[in-house]
Amino acid sequence: MTGKLTEDERKLELSPLFAQGWAAVEGRDAIAKTYEFGDFVSAFGFMTRAALWAEKMNHHPEWTNVYKTVEVTLSTHDADGLTMKDVDLARKMDTLA
Repeated sequence: MTGKLTEDERKLELSPLFAQGWAAVEGRDAIAKTYEFGDFVSAFGFMTRAALWAEKMNHHPEWTNVYKTVEVTLSTHDADGLTMKDVDLARKMDTLA
């Protein structure tokens, strides 16, 4: 099991993600981001690429897709909060977008 982020890790790891559009989820130990693409095919392509990486990382996002918008929430359920798995997947998703 992966441990939850410490306060020092949160400051170090989450600040760059917040600068890239990620935000804390109210009432949960989670982060979320909305990605906007040019069209549905681009949004679905992003989800496909992200899904392959999520499977490889064995860490799966909560997400929804409506037309060209993909909303993502990350939290490690077995740790009941944010871990480095979430940070790593968020970074990867940003590079894929």
